[in-house]
Amino acid sequence: MKQSLFEHRHMAEWEQFSLMLDRLERDKHAVGVDSFPSDYRRLCQHLALARERGYSSFLIDSLQQQALRGHQQLYRHRSRLSAHVLAFILADFPRLVRQQWRFVLAASLMFFGSLIGIALLVYLFPDLIYNLIPAEQVSEMQSMYDPDAGHLGRSAERAASEDWVMFGYYVMHNIGIAFQTFASGLLFGLGSAFFLVFNGLMIGAVAGHLTQIGFGQTFWSFVIGHGAFELTAIALSGAAGLQLGWALIAPGRLPRAEALRLAARKSVLLICGVMLFLLIAAFIEAYWSSMTAPSPLIKYLVGAALWVLVTVYLLFAGRTRHAPE
Repeated sequence: MKQSLFEHRHMAEWEQFSLMLDRLERDKHAVGVDSFPSDYRRLCQHLALARERGYSSFLIDSLQQQALRGHQQLYRHRSRLSAHVLAFILADFPRLVRQQWRFVLAASLMFFGSLIGIALLVYLFPDLIYNLIPAEQVSEMQSMYDPDAGHLGRSAERAASEDWVMFGYYVMHNIGIAFQTFASGLLFGLGSAFFLVFNGLMIGAVAGHLTQIGFGQTFWSFVIGHGAFELTAIALSGAAGLQLGWALIAPGRLPRAEALRLAARKSVLLICGVMLFLLIAAFIEAYWSSMTAPSPLIKYLVGAALWVLVTVYLLFAGRTRHAPE
């Protein structure tokens, strides 16, 4: 392609990109520049083509100058994004959890209350487990936590799996539970309440049964580490769902659609933090909880430290005198 035709075909794009650069250099918070990353990549493609085809140095220098300016803006944009993500993790997420403490408290009571309650009942009345969980699943759970099995928290088929495979499995499984608990809140909160209680009953029943038959040490030493993040994430996903449901039940003076939209903004941010917790939980479960080398005492100490860490993080991270709750 001749240089004149190349310039004629793309000159408007280059001028538009130059104007976008001017706006970004004047105001780093400029709006209407969402296409900047893709436009920058296209300009770099044009520069590569100009060099490959041996076009004039004037054109190449002009495109290269714009590419350098674009690189600076792209780097600054990515730096701002990293800063926003870091601020969300270190301060905004725990602050949001505290702001929504009523929903968090309600969800925690449903989830942990049902979990502890049924665990005690199954421990005292062992046959109750078979009214809640099919016998085949109970047998599989027993094989996963049998002290003589040589593996922790995995069925026989999965015991030989690579840790990274199990990490992926745990991520997908846990995110599925969290999203189900959150999204079902659109049923006026009843769906979230149901899944909070249901998951609490299932986990509690297994815990009570395994403890009652003498597998408690292998079970508790396995779950105590990643449970700090995983169980907390389930409760928080339920809190986000309950918030959606409450916006539909009691929208106040707002139309229900507007109340739901406002509630969804906070709920989605809450779920972003939940996803982070579930990734951490999956990593711990795959690479630490399933290890058989550390003694149960070491695992209990590490697990207790992780529970304290999660509690302190949610209660105190992001507190400043200029940003009261």
